[in-house]
Amino acid sequence: MAPLLLQLAVLGAALAAAALVLISIVAFTTATKMPALHRHEEEKFFLNAKGQKETLPSIWDSPTKQLSVVVPSYNEEKRLPVMMDEALSYLEKRQKRDPAFTYEVIVVDDGSKDQTSKVAFKYCQKYGSDKVRVITLVKNRGKGGAIRMGIFSSRGEKILMADADGATKFPDVEKLEKGLNDLQPWPNQMAIACGSRAHLEKESIAQRSYFRTLLMYGFHFLVWFLCVKGIRDTQCGFKLFTREAASRTFSSLHVERWF
Repeated sequence: MAPLLLQLAVLGAALAAAALVLISIVAFTTATKMPALHRHEEEKFFLNAKGQKETLPSIWDSPTKQLSVVVPSYNEEKRLPVMMDEALSYLEKRQKRDPAFTYEVIVVDDGSKDQTSKVAFKYCQKYGSDKVRVITLVKNRGKGGAIRMGIFSSRGEKILMADADGATKFPDVEKLEKGLNDLQPWPNQMAIACGSRAHLEKESIAQRSYFRTLLMYGFHFLVWFLCVKGIRDTQCGFKLFTREAASRTFSSLHVERWF
C-alpha cells in the first residue's frame, strides 16, 4: 500500500509540475507589458432599470459607494441567482441596520452563451441600477479580464471580488473587512484581504478521490514553493481591495485570461 501511495504522490507532483510549467509558458508567450484596457463601444455603457443606456463610471473617479461587489460570470444562469439572493439579502439587511452604508453589485457577463445577462438584469430591475449593474462583454476575456472590467467600472471605497457560484458565504465579507482594517495604517492607501477555505480542507479531502487529493497537495506545494508563501488558499475567489490597491493591481495585470 505504501509503495503505491508513494508512486501516486510522485505522479501527482509530476502532473502538477507539468501543468504549472505549461501555464507559465502560455502566460509568458501571451503576456504583454501593461496592456491598456480596451473596451468595445457596447462595453462603455450599462442598462438602467428602464433599459436605457448610461455611461459606466471609472475607477479613477472619486468613490461614491462604501462597497462595490464585482461578480465575474460565464454561463452562470443557474448558479448566479443563488449567489445574488444571498448577497443582496445580506446587503439590504445591513443597509437597514446602517442607513449610511452604501453598496453596488456589478455582474460582469464574460461573453456567456446562455442567459446570464438576462438573469442578472432581473436583479437590476428589482433593486434599481444604482445598486445592481450588469456589464455584458462582447466576447469572452477570461476571469481576469472580466474582473478587471468590473473593477474599472466600480464606485466603491472598497471593492470585493466574489465568484458567481457562491462558494463562499457572503456574510463572511465582514471577516475580510476586519482583516483589512487590521492592516491599518495602509501604505499609500493600499491593502488587500484574501479569503481562505483552508479550514475546510479536511472536509474537501473526504469528498475527493485519493488521486485528486494528491494533485491538490502537489499544486499547493508548487504554488507555495514558487509563488506565494504567506497565503494558504490562493484560489479562493473572495478578495477585498481598497480602491487604490484595486486600481494599481489591475492596471498592472499583464494577462487577462489568468487571475
